[in-house]
Amino acid sequence: MPIPAKICGLTRPEDAEAAVRFGASYLGVIFAGGPRQVSREQAGAIVKVAGQVPVIGVFGSQASEEILEVRDQAGLAGAQLHGGATPELVGRLLAAGLLVLPVVRIAGDSDLDHLAQYQALDCPVLVEPRVEGKLGGAGVQLPTELAARARDRLASGRMFLAGGLSPETVADVVRAVRPDAVDVSSGVEQIPGIKDHDRMARFLEVLRWL
Repeated sequence: MPIPAKICGLTRPEDAEAAVRFGASYLGVIFAGGPRQVSREQAGAIVKVAGQVPVIGVFGSQASEEILEVRDQAGLAGAQLHGGATPELVGRLLAAGLLVLPVVRIAGDSDLDHLAQYQALDCPVLVEPRVEGKLGGAGVQLPTELAARARDRLASGRMFLAGGLSPETVADVVRAVRPDAVDVSSGVEQIPGIKDHDRMARFLEVLRWL
């Protein structure tokens, strides 16, 4: 069975429609700042073309009330939490029916300890590199050995892997780390927020053969 992939940082419905057509399992829209940030109206337009594919909003330090308000206005299926992803916040959003992806950013072995707080919750954890001054992975790949240790720490828990993935790198990374899903943004772009349809198609095609 293909490894599920989330195409993140979408800003245009035509890119979202292409991602769905090529076989993406999840789509991502950003509300946490940066060049890929969208309005609630833009997110709603992406949700409209996504059909049955869940659209996940990427949030920074927003409180649960704001996240749920955005969910209701844009029609989001889930929330990816980059800032303040406490177990209490995760629990509130899960109880509200959202798919929740708390993010653990890793720069070294000491950061692996942060994974434990989410293991009792019924949600996957997104693991990505910690890059100083950046909210996301910034196109940097997490060292494979460190990503594999994160996979081992999560044991039977579900793990999404992000950071520096591309059509050229994803096969080797997936074979070495064994994530349950992968997340890609800059690796399938022309410029920030504008997806390259050929690269999206190639990325998803690679995953079908793993």
